[in-house]
Amino acid sequence: MNIFRKKDEILAALGNMKAMKRIHVDTYTEERIKNVSGVKIAESKQGQIWVEFQELNGYLFMNATILSRVDLTVTQKAKIILLTDEYEIEIDADQTRIESDFSNVSNTWITEVSFTIENKEMEIIQNKAFEEIEYHFNKRTISLLAIK
Repeated sequence: MNIFRKKDEILAALGNMKAMKRIHVDTYTEERIKNVSGVKIAESKQGQIWVEFQELNGYLFMNATILSRVDLTVTQKAKIILLTDEYEIEIDADQTRIESDFSNVSNTWITEVSFTIENKEMEIIQNKAFEEIEYHFNKRTISLLAIK
């Protein structure tokens, strides 16, 4: 056993909060990462994205789950851009505050984002008639290539 791990276990047993966080195994978040619902539509070295569609009161929503190695927490609006051969489609997130959860088991962040979309956008996504998706957040971007 690693000497530092043993030290953290002793400190955690004595009530040290930092040591408790270091040795904690997050099985809840890891289970969410392993059982993402929806259809995977894009991936790259930066992450993967799954989507599900939902209609509420006449509005069409795309619920996206993004797995990545970086924290995608947003305090302002986030957006995705669908890049096709002919044009770009920009879709703003429905929420202004987006939280990411971290799993220290797989060293992965999981982020759930909802977007209000139109029927045309849903058809493009379902038919995978795009080349790339860019997720823009906090003046940063991750790019994901469409899975054909």
